[in-house]
Amino acid sequence: MADEKIVFATVGSTSFDRLVETLTSKPVLNVLERLGFTKLVVQIGRGKYEPECFKKKSFALEFYRYKVKDSLKDDMSRASLIISHAGAGCITESLELCKPLIVVVNEKLMDNHQFELARQLAKDEHLVYCICDDLKDVLEKKDLSCLKRLIPGDPKVFGNFLDNFMGVKSVK
Repeated sequence: MADEKIVFATVGSTSFDRLVETLTSKPVLNVLERLGFTKLVVQIGRGKYEPECFKKKSFALEFYRYKVKDSLKDDMSRASLIISHAGAGCITESLELCKPLIVVVNEKLMDNHQFELARQLAKDEHLVYCICDDLKDVLEKKDLSCLKRLIPGDPKVFGNFLDNFMGVKSVK
């Protein structure tokens, strides 16, 4: 369907049942539909909770556990909004695709690099992050159109720095 407005949500290879349960709760589904989204596709990883799929005229819910990497990227590419756990791989892939991104931090892992990464990228206005309890409010109140595109780094800059530091003349 050409006019589909899809939300793609991923927990990566982890188990984050709390996020899947929150995403597929009636209040969050109602907000997504009210915002004009037509489908929620959730990648649930190795979690125990499996949401109930449905399809009605204005909205559908689908889920799967895993797909090969390219298929996951396909789902991300088709999405109008990505909601992800705080895994560096999922965050990086989403930002490379220039998609609005909401990162939901697993509170059980709050003192780790994932939280730090999400916090810094939010500070730099590349994404919005929250915990499960705040997801509905974030969807309702945050303007994701103001997020800034993350410009990828240029590996040549470091290579040139290293060449200069070592006194190596670059070959052209």
